[in-house]
Amino acid sequence: METTSRVGAQAPAAEGGQQVPSARRTIDGYLRAPFPWYGLDEAFTGPRWLMQVGMTADGAVEHGSIGHGDEPSVRNETGTAGEPREKFAVVVTVAAQPSRRSADGTGLLEATSVSSAAWLAGVGLLSFTWPGQMDHSLRDDWLEQQTETAWALADDLDGPEWSRLSLPVDGVAASFHYRESEYGWVLAGTTEAGVHLGAYGRGMSAYGLGFAVVKDIAAYA
Repeated sequence: METTSRVGAQAPAAEGGQQVPSARRTIDGYLRAPFPWYGLDEAFTGPRWLMQVGMTADGAVEHGSIGHGDEPSVRNETGTAGEPREKFAVVVTVAAQPSRRSADGTGLLEATSVSSAAWLAGVGLLSFTWPGQMDHSLRDDWLEQQTETAWALADDLDGPEWSRLSLPVDGVAASFHYRESEYGWVLAGTTEAGVHLGAYGRGMSAYGLGFAVVKDIAAYA
């Protein structure tokens, strides 16, 4: 799945050299999406926060993430000695798209699928993971290897690394592909609302989670 730009990263300078507020750019990206966003349902009462959206070359919003709980930072899988482990869950919403022509008509964009959601969730978890015993200079190589592994796993959802987990989506039980690792957990499934769902987390059990359409995305900004 091609993603050529991200909204909600570093805000570019506006006219006059002023910075465009990052939060405003983030919510604008979410508001442009033609599909519904998902987050944890109302049973979760902790903090919620926007992360970033992914866009195609023609500027169409294709996916995005919403965080719940502690805002994660890069750390090893066990956390710093004497420091409590972060507890968070991130929900990734991916527009269900068939294979389609690129904006310039020169090629095809890959179809999105549950595997797309699984890969984005797997890579998302990796972005907040760094084995503590690893030298800083080796991190890029480690991330590249783990990203390839995440893609291979996402491409084999019926393989032995995955199990099945039933969780509510909009109050109705849905089946998800689920796996755990030393770094956290990842799951992926689909909805009746024209989107695929991925999720990843650490310190929060996936077994008690539920998902629901976000009624007012602006409330997350």
